[in-house]
Amino acid sequence: MKKLYLNVAMLYLGILASHAQVAPPAPAKTDTSSTAYHSRKLTLDEVNLVSAYYHQDGNHSAVTGGIGTELLTDFANTIDVQLSNYNKRGRKNTFLFELGVDHYSSASSDKIDPSTISSASKSDNRIYPSLNWTRSNEQTGNAYGFTGSYSHEYDYQSFGAAFNLTRLSKNKNTQFDMRLQVFLDTWKVILPIELRAAAYGTTVDLKHGPEESAPRNSFSAAFSVSQVISTRLQALLAIEPSYQHGLLSTRYQRDYFTDGSLRAETLPGKRYKLPIAARFNYFLDDHYVIRTYYRYYMDNWGIRAHTAEVEIPVKLTSFVSVSPFYRYNTQQGTRYFAPYGQHNPNAPYYTSDYDLADLHSSFFGAGFRITPPKGVFGWQHLSMLELRYGHYVRSTDLSSNIVTMNLKFK
Repeated sequence: MKKLYLNVAMLYLGILASHAQVAPPAPAKTDTSSTAYHSRKLTLDEVNLVSAYYHQDGNHSAVTGGIGTELLTDFANTIDVQLSNYNKRGRKNTFLFELGVDHYSSASSDKIDPSTISSASKSDNRIYPSLNWTRSNEQTGNAYGFTGSYSHEYDYQSFGAAFNLTRLSKNKNTQFDMRLQVFLDTWKVILPIELRAAAYGTTVDLKHGPEESAPRNSFSAAFSVSQVISTRLQALLAIEPSYQHGLLSTRYQRDYFTDGSLRAETLPGKRYKLPIAARFNYFLDDHYVIRTYYRYYMDNWGIRAHTAEVEIPVKLTSFVSVSPFYRYNTQQGTRYFAPYGQHNPNAPYYTSDYDLADLHSSFFGAGFRITPPKGVFGWQHLSMLELRYGHYVRSTDLSSNIVTMNLKFK
């Protein structure tokens, strides 16, 4: 169930990130960079602390073939530190270091081997540091940068690298962004206890020995164009193709067939994904912003999905705002999905993971943000406090809640 948590968390964090821009862009300033002095000393720009608590429950665990508890909790904490300096040519170097630590507990993962007191992956920690360097020209707004990342938990580790590029038009009203990214993952192949024969490798389903590892590599690109249409309206169009190959099945998830047999989940070793998205932000006045978002998703496993979102930040005072949001998703599931006990014994690929099934879901909540000029609670360096709550409900009898706190120090 970790995959579902990550999906919901990414939806939530996407909303959190999109809330950062709450006013129309200011007119471009007169270029004074030729006379301005920029220190080459590395300085601290800001520090962000984000803590989130996530809880879900449901009745369709993929670990036990599409039935059973989906209870999961996760406590996630990240800290990012941003520093910057200028080189001899006046170009700005920005360094962003982020460290994340998650601790989760999954009741369904404990069913991998129910004869034990606790399966190895029932409770685990995930650690994921990353470092980004970006060089920007403050006169033109153009920038480029590189990111390196790492992630580790009990049954996998991942190395990532990315390149980002930003280009602005001369009038600063049009912006093009590109990001190229690769993740090289290694999974430990863990089978359900019933499929671990003494020889542990005598059948197709048992071809992986205990604690053997298999690769999963992911390559993605993201291209977006944003346009200031007027002083009130901004638009963005994005396309994010990606490709994965390697072990894309979660081997400790069971599948049950119409002849009564049991096998470990098996899915194709290649996957192509193509999301296309559009966002419109309308600044109604100094107090209200209407943000709308739509995304269409398709892949070669047969999944098709539509997502629509609306968020309306309301500025109560010059430094207090609230932002209710609602997101709806509908999905046509993969051709490889079937519920418990309904798989065809002759099918080459099969899964009972309801994340890949036909479904529709709603995700709604609100955020509260304060940015007092004298600092939060009178502490000058604590420039922003944001609290957000989201509730997720899905047609497959699953629901979850997430609470997030974000502190910004400058």
